[in-house]
Amino acid sequence: MAEAPTTLNPAQLQAVHHLSGPCLVLAGAGSGKTRVIVHKIARLLQAGLAPKEIAAITFTNKAAQEMRERAKSLVGARLAKDLAVSTFHSLGVRMLREDGTRVGLKEKYSILDADDVMGVLREAGGASDNKLARQWQWTISLWKNQGLDSQAAMAIAKDPDEQVAARVMKLYEERLAAYQAVDFDDLISLPLKLLLRDEEARVKWQGRFRHVLVDEYQDTNSVQYELLKLLVSHQDPRRRGLFTAVGDDDQSIYGWRGATIDNLKRLPQDWPDLKVIALEQNYRSTGSILRAANNVIAGNPKLFEKKLWSEFGDGDPVRLVECDGEEHEAERALAFIQGLRAQGGALAGARGGGAVADDRASGQIRFSDFAILYRANHLARPFEKKLRTANIPYKVSGGTGFFDRAEIKDLCAWLRLLVNQNDDPAFLRAVTTPKRGIGHTTLGKLGEFSSQWKLSLFEALFSKSLAAQLSAKALDQLHEFGRCVNDLEYRAGHTSGAEDAKALLLAWVKDIGYEQHLYDNEDSEKAAASRWTNVLDFIDWMSRRCGGEIKGDGGSAEGEKQTVLQVAQTISVIISLAERDDEQDVVTLSTLHASKGLEWPHVVLVGVNEGLLPFKSDAEEMTATRLEEERRLMYVGITRARTTLVVSTLRRRKKGRDTVQGVPSRFIGEMKLHEATTQENPRDKLKRIRAELAAKLAAAAPV
Repeated sequence: MAEAPTTLNPAQLQAVHHLSGPCLVLAGAGSGKTRVIVHKIARLLQAGLAPKEIAAITFTNKAAQEMRERAKSLVGARLAKDLAVSTFHSLGVRMLREDGTRVGLKEKYSILDADDVMGVLREAGGASDNKLARQWQWTISLWKNQGLDSQAAMAIAKDPDEQVAARVMKLYEERLAAYQAVDFDDLISLPLKLLLRDEEARVKWQGRFRHVLVDEYQDTNSVQYELLKLLVSHQDPRRRGLFTAVGDDDQSIYGWRGATIDNLKRLPQDWPDLKVIALEQNYRSTGSILRAANNVIAGNPKLFEKKLWSEFGDGDPVRLVECDGEEHEAERALAFIQGLRAQGGALAGARGGGAVADDRASGQIRFSDFAILYRANHLARPFEKKLRTANIPYKVSGGTGFFDRAEIKDLCAWLRLLVNQNDDPAFLRAVTTPKRGIGHTTLGKLGEFSSQWKLSLFEALFSKSLAAQLSAKALDQLHEFGRCVNDLEYRAGHTSGAEDAKALLLAWVKDIGYEQHLYDNEDSEKAAASRWTNVLDFIDWMSRRCGGEIKGDGGSAEGEKQTVLQVAQTISVIISLAERDDEQDVVTLSTLHASKGLEWPHVVLVGVNEGLLPFKSDAEEMTATRLEEERRLMYVGITRARTTLVVSTLRRRKKGRDTVQGVPSRFIGEMKLHEATTQENPRDKLKRIRAELAAKLAAAAPV
């Protein structure tokens, strides 16, 4: 992103200095919203608020960490240390850590990740089909984000499939209660339940924060809105409604997971004295890119008026590329990347007004300056193939992440079991990884026994009555595992600081023989060694958190030492929201959803066809609401580009096993690319040249 001026512009200043009541900052793409939030934090401190009285809430650990670092550079490390900068889920963890017992949780509870939830749902619904369990997972999550429990979900279920999902949801709720476990949706809904039903807790948390700032407000769901509303509904009128919501109605693209643009509509209704401030000056893109974005989004009804502009000049016109099919489209994208790199940025520097051209001193355009964006993951395949063939490095956003690897999930299961011995999914993974002679038969009998006596699997293995169900050998193996877990729990609860935590964790993986387990279960030593390196990286990651070297998650403050057990309690929320963002010189392939919040000098927006963008399957109707969200998705894609934007459409496209005629997306027409360079298909160009030559020869031929 180009450097914003050292002083705030008038709209930014207005947002920073409005402290007397509720404020909505409509932050257009690239308009410096994080800068406004950080400067407003500084202004609140200047007005006399203590750092711990200011809460800044966003959606990812990466965004929270960036906000904390920028606040530190502005107000200093001492003040920044006590700011309550966190994700929504980390705030929920913090509230439940202090007051979870008030809503029926034990002091030690587990946080299930998506894979654990899938396992519980399969078991609850008696399903072996992952696709079906995943559909239940999405449906139940959507209901929970709307504030519904299984009883309310059953009342609104509109077809037999949803009725089944509601029944599975009831069984799922029962299992979570038995396991003393919560899922990610519960990290918001349970704190809301706490504030709604417990006046003492409500008064406590309303008094905790004197000003709440919310980033990416358009991405909030109904439950998050109600939680925020309660947090700022202080009994004292002078402290009521002191919040700043920062968001953009034009970038609301997560309706499918419960986010609702209605939260923006509700703000002026619930807070009549709401101050609305629009940030329209863009510090990212050229005029031609912004003009295309403004033209597209103008097709949506407006909650609040806003039109992006910049001082960077028009720059290169947006280019429209017509391709024969997916493979040809990938070839054209590859040619664009290679061609622009060969020019060394001269073209962009000459036409882009200088301010947003590649600003590296060498003038060399790197692979990391390029992104290829698409509507759905499967569209990445031809681009991956062409990039690999050309030996161009790339990364696919949303691929298998570090924390999704099997070896990391294995260790996390052990750590979760230390925190909550009622966590049956964690028990089943830990007791079988590494293998210790405890087979499916033993675990099946243990499961039957635990169900009969309403015990967790861990509690059941120490029951005296279990001896009647199992052989002495099987019982000894279970008891040995139980003693191992109990011993590790004791040591983890009494070990803090980076060095001691690292020593403990290294000794633990050695004691359970995890390295040997990896070598025994991999086809090659190279693969096993790679997985073991991941284990060592994970241990380093854990120990640094115990030493307070990494902060901004799990409700911990900067520099605060934690025990291994404390870090383990929040591990699911930490790793789910963590984003390893190593700086690499690679081309980015990304879905439009995953690209939000990011930017690149050069963007190729591909597959811009009806049926793909806007996306529509044969089985569904394109409602006005769906079309508006798809249009916002197109707007997000356009505004990722700083200097150069190429929009690519297909003349023929694959649809299942068939090839169908490609119809350019309606959004291309809405962009109004009057100054765009429509690049002629090389095959068509050759045909045209041949036809023109033939016409000339015919005209010159004697009669």
